[in-house]
Amino acid sequence: MTTKVQTLIDKLVCENLKALVPYESARRLFAASDNSQDAQIPVWLNANESPYANDYELNSDLLNRYPDCQPSSVIKSYAAYAGINNKQLLVSRGADEGIELLIRAFCTPGKDSVLICPPTYGMYAISAQTCNVGVAVAPLNSDFALDIDKIKSFKDKVNLVFICSPNNPTGTSVAPEQIKQVLEHFADSALVVVDEAYIEFDAICTFASKLADYPNLVILRTLSKAFALAGIRCGFTLANEKIIHTLLKVIAPYPMPEPVAQIATQALSDKGLALMSLQVEQIANEKTKLKQALTELAALAEIELVGDDKANFILFRCAQKQALMDFLVSRKMFIRDQSKQLQLSNCLRITAGNEQQNQQLLDLIKQFFISKQNTGSPS
Repeated sequence: MTTKVQTLIDKLVCENLKALVPYESARRLFAASDNSQDAQIPVWLNANESPYANDYELNSDLLNRYPDCQPSSVIKSYAAYAGINNKQLLVSRGADEGIELLIRAFCTPGKDSVLICPPTYGMYAISAQTCNVGVAVAPLNSDFALDIDKIKSFKDKVNLVFICSPNNPTGTSVAPEQIKQVLEHFADSALVVVDEAYIEFDAICTFASKLADYPNLVILRTLSKAFALAGIRCGFTLANEKIIHTLLKVIAPYPMPEPVAQIATQALSDKGLALMSLQVEQIANEKTKLKQALTELAALAEIELVGDDKANFILFRCAQKQALMDFLVSRKMFIRDQSKQLQLSNCLRITAGNEQQNQQLLDLIKQFFISKQNTGSPS
């Protein structure tokens, strides 16, 4: 039976999916829901989530009804927060759905391509490949700035240009002048998608106020990071009204569950925004302490900070990368291996947690290197 099913799958599966390796999300690698009985409590510093879990109220009166496609309470609240008008906004199941909607709406399968700038977020390429859309590459420079000349060489060859700023996993923000150059160069040929998933950690660099200046500008946002709501999957696409109207043609009929809309609205209230700002400040403080501690550890270990700290994580290079990862995983301390990415050999990424979590991680890293120094292998 298994052989017959596999034969049928091989016969029917889309050609572009046969060789596709799915995106290895943090939760595919390590499941957060399977540890309730463990004596050792896992510490999750691998998915750029907030360390805070905030309380929300839920009204069940409308749970028997299909939800609004674009809940007005969420649209109005987020538009006000972002400083745009309601018609320049679409809410989706995370920013990931926004990526997919843009590709489905503006790229013809088997014909068109998108442009990515690695090392960067992996879902731009995965979403394109699942839709049988080509992926062109303009790698970042050695300082992780955009290679403008290389990007410009793709004019009339791509329909979407993805720029992540602040960039995951390098923590670097793209210089506004570089984004402007890309927007102007592709003004009549492609949409430029600026992924601002981490913008609350570098708010001064947002391009949300530039929508009127650049009709081909699209911005992706999310409640997953600074708002501490990764679990509800709520993202936003900001663009001019005609682009939003086009995306509404391909979005699912009911993309936003009623409980998600209720929680998002509360998170975007004055009280919710104040709490978010406070927690962003707390994360920034912990991130600074984390960087300092890693720098001090460099005397004990071969640790080198990589990129910048404009998001909620720290990237570092370690010659003993795999041994350190194995040591941490065995102790239920989870960080993220980024060494498969371009220019990031032996690089690990740490999400800034709370004070206790960060100290626990640093203690383990120190223990690893001291043990290795004394015995030649970590105990």
